Amino acid sequence: MSSPKCRRRRSSPPIAHALAWRKDLEHRKLAALSFLFEYLSDANAVTHNPVKGVGRPKAESYEGKTAALGDAQARNLLKLPAGKDLKSCRDRALLSLLLYHGLRREELSRLTVQDIHPRRGVPHLRVHGKGGKMRHIPLHAGSHELLTDYLESSGHARDKSGPLFRPIRNNRTGGLDRTLSGDGIYKLVRGYAKRIGVVIGVHALRATAATNALEHEADIAKVQEWLGHANIATTRLYDRRKSRPEDSPTFKVSY
Repeated sequence: MSSPKCRRRRSSPPIAHALAWRKDLEHRKLAALSFLFEYLSDANAVTHNPVKGVGRPKAESYEGKTAALGDAQARNLLKLPAGKDLKSCRDRALLSLLLYHGLRREELSRLTVQDIHPRRGVPHLRVHGKGGKMRHIPLHAGSHELLTDYLESSGHARDKSGPLFRPIRNNRTGGLDRTLSGDGIYKLVRGYAKRIGVVIGVHALRATAATNALEHEADIAKVQEWLGHANIATTRLYDRRKSRPEDSPTFKVSY
């Protein structure tokens, strides 16, 4: 019986090939390419991972460039869902979580009822972040009250493993237990934002929360942990204390 043929080890493309692609590849594509070569290396199909030597664009480089709302705009946004209906109750709680906790829309969409839980006697949010990382964020008192009102109105407070934020239709009868999607959250925020005269997405509320916390002297390392940033350099992009319009010499001039 003939012996099985050994898999031929092919030499990896030179690093120059990967460097040539660098300008055309986004961070995620480079990461995917790196994973591919790691797999091929493990399988002895190539000798090494050429992507390891290629510098990558900064992760989350769009963060910090997003315009943040001013304090008055944020307050006006929070006031918009003013009705007593279930949708208004839900939207008040949702906007409050975004503006007081700096969540990504995917993180908000993943929240379940049981992710509201006590730690050391203080209500917290269990947030499922990027890369499977979990963090626990103290729940703002106002947000906690709004969430309580929403869950009482919606009738799914006892569905601990079910999604926290859901589409409104049939919620009262328990006929709909799917989560409000990231796209649904985006459209909701954009719709309310237009009513205060701005065109923004969910990320602008995350930027608003981060900027506001830093302007009120929150420790930047704590803000990094709070936002779930892997690198504190990303958090520093939100630190605009040196560029606030109200601190400009323009407003110091007096004739």
